[in-house]
Amino acid sequence: MEKIPLAIVGCGGMGHRHLYGLAELRNAGLSPFELVGACDPVTANAESLADDAEERLGARPTVVERMEMLEHLGVVAVDITTTPRYHHIVAVEAVERGWHAMVEKPVGLTVRASNRIREAAERTGKIVSVAENYRRDPMNRLGKALLDAGVIGAPRLMIHNTMGGGNQMTISVWRHQKNQSGVLLDVGVHFADILEFYLGPVRTVYAQTRLHEPIRHNPAAAQTGGASNNPAGVYGKWQKRMPAQFEATAEDAAYATLLFENGAVGQFIEDHAAHGQGVWTRQIHGSAGSLALPPDRSGQLITLYKNGESICDETLLDLAPDFHLEPITAALFGGERLWGYSFPFPQTDRKLIAAEYGELGRAIESGGPIEVDATQGGRSVALSYAMLESSMAGRALTMAELLSEEIDGYQLEIDEELGLRSAPP
Repeated sequence: MEKIPLAIVGCGGMGHRHLYGLAELRNAGLSPFELVGACDPVTANAESLADDAEERLGARPTVVERMEMLEHLGVVAVDITTTPRYHHIVAVEAVERGWHAMVEKPVGLTVRASNRIREAAERTGKIVSVAENYRRDPMNRLGKALLDAGVIGAPRLMIHNTMGGGNQMTISVWRHQKNQSGVLLDVGVHFADILEFYLGPVRTVYAQTRLHEPIRHNPAAAQTGGASNNPAGVYGKWQKRMPAQFEATAEDAAYATLLFENGAVGQFIEDHAAHGQGVWTRQIHGSAGSLALPPDRSGQLITLYKNGESICDETLLDLAPDFHLEPITAALFGGERLWGYSFPFPQTDRKLIAAEYGELGRAIESGGPIEVDATQGGRSVALSYAMLESSMAGRALTMAELLSEEIDGYQLEIDEELGLRSAPP
C-alpha cells in the first residue's frame, strides 16, 4: 500500500516529539506515512527536525517556510505542532487546501478559534484529529473499562487534584502568557479531556482561578545552568535561550466544582504555583467502591477499593473481561490486556504519539472514526476556559454558554488580538 505523504508544520520542541512518535510507529512496522515536509518559518527549527528525521526515518523531508510550499510535495495530511496561537490559522488553511490534519492540543487558543476549526472540518469533510494522548494511556483505558463494567457501581464523585511547580517555568515562557496559551489551558485541556473521557459531558462549572506567581524563573537559562521541566528531554536547547526570569500574565491555579450530565460531581484543583508538598490525586467514587488512578504516562497501577479490600494487581483484569487495547496500542506497549507497564518516560511519550498517528492513518485509509475530533477537542478548550470565565463572572457557568460563545469575557482580548472579533468602538 502506498504511503500517505505527511508534513509536520511547526518544528520546535513539540514537532520533534511528534517526529519521535512517528519513528516509533515506523520501527514497529505500523506506519502508513512518509514524512515529506518539515514546515516552519524559523528555518533552523525545520532543518533540525529534518536532520533528526533523516537519522530516525532514513529519509530527509523537504524543508519549507510556508504552507503553500507543501503543495508540490503531494501532501495528503499535516501534523500541526505550532504554538497554540496559530492552530486555527494553520488548521483552517490545511483543510481548505484539501489536507487532513492532526492538531496538537489545545485544538484552538480560544473557544472561538476552536469552533472555527470544527466548522472548517465540517465544511470541507476533511479529518481533523486532536492529539490528545492522556486518554490513550493503557492505564486510563483499563480504568475506563473497569468503570464501564460497573465495578464501582454508579459514579458519584470524581476528584482530580494536582499541585506543584512553585515559581518555576513550566516548559516554556509562552505557557505562562494569557495570549499564547496559559498553563491552565495548555495543561488543563489534558485534564478536561480525561474528566469527560471517564464520566462523559460536563454540564456546569463553578471555579475560582488565581495568578499566584507573577514572576517565573527558568533554571535552564544560560545564566543559571540548572535543569528545568523538560518532558521527553526535547526542550533543553530552547530553554537555554529563554530568559532566566520573566513576567507571567496567565493564571496558574484553578479550584472548581463540576457537575456532569450523568449527575456525578467533580472536585478539581489544578495548581501550578504550589509550594511545599506536591499533590497528585485522581479518584472516582461510586455506589459500590472507588478507583484510585495513577499519574498519566507513568505505567503505575490502578487500585480498586471495594468491600473493605484493595486490589492493585493482575486480578483487576478479571473484573473487566471485555478490556482490550486497540491493536496499534497493544503492539506498541506489548500486550492487549495490560494492568501495568514500565518504560522510561520518553519512550512512553513516543508510543502514545505513535498511537495518535496510527489512528489518523487508519482513518485516512479506511474512513474510520477519530476518537478526539475537533468537537471533543473544542469541549476540552471550553471546559478549561469555563473555569477562568466562571471566576471572572462570579457564578456557575454552563458548558453550553461557553461552546456557543455566549460567555467569553476572559477570552475577549485574545480573540481581538487573533482577529476573530472586532474590538468594541
